[in-house]
Amino acid sequence: PFARGFCVELQGRSLLSSGLVLRWFQGHLQRCLGAVRYRLQERCRVSLSASPGRPPTLHIVPCSDYVCCHISMAVRLIPAIPLGDALYLTALPPDGPQPPPAAQALWGLNASRQEQRLVSWLKEQAPASSCHLKCLQILKGLRDLRGQGLPEPLCSQWGRVLSSYVLKTALFSLLLQGPLEAWDDRFLMERLEDLVLYLRDCLRKQVLMDFFQGSASLPEAVALPRFLKEATPVNLLAAFDGHTLDTVAFQLISTWIQAPHIIRMYSSPRYLRPAPIP
Repeated sequence: PFARGFCVELQGRSLLSSGLVLRWFQGHLQRCLGAVRYRLQERCRVSLSASPGRPPTLHIVPCSDYVCCHISMAVRLIPAIPLGDALYLTALPPDGPQPPPAAQALWGLNASRQEQRLVSWLKEQAPASSCHLKCLQILKGLRDLRGQGLPEPLCSQWGRVLSSYVLKTALFSLLLQGPLEAWDDRFLMERLEDLVLYLRDCLRKQVLMDFFQGSASLPEAVALPRFLKEATPVNLLAAFDGHTLDTVAFQLISTWIQAPHIIRMYSSPRYLRPAPIP
């Protein structure tokens, strides 16, 4: 019964399906949502959304008369399997209604603890005024703003290809290629452009290797379990066809060129500084 409900057959082997696990997980979320709404009905409105290619997201909006907190929240809910050493396998949202068995058997690897160790190490090595995290934040913001103006299916492809993990991987790879002194805040625009161009080149070559799985580029100060060090290197772009990657590469450069216009178009007035009073 378990195999029929949660596994797919691939080359004569029964493999745990991330898609089937995610479907089961979403069903339980829907059933639990009523109880959560009842408990929180006086404080906030709770809803659940799920779109193709994205994990289910819990939206929490405070009621207008509940004065303690007026901050809305959106929480992604992703089923995960612990591997030990703060590593997790995470269920990947399917790309379509009927993904092939090989795609259903794929799981993501969450190495957020190792990422944090690397970020801490970089903070120690880089100048105090390093702009690398600022570059990442700006690039994520441009990605999100540009995604609002793209039609489907390009919008979904854009978000999946330029996932936060892909952007962080590109940043880490670029950081360790050159002197960290070059990332001083004075060179913010130069380094941001370098990051965009590096990511474009990766998309065109259809290759961006995972920074943790089977990578020899990781500093020794960032300890990894042996099985992860010796794992087969993974190309994060292997799941996408050449046309999709070329399209995203073109849109990325277009976004960079039009960045000031995009920011003005989609910025909310509440984030704009008020004009000084004469």
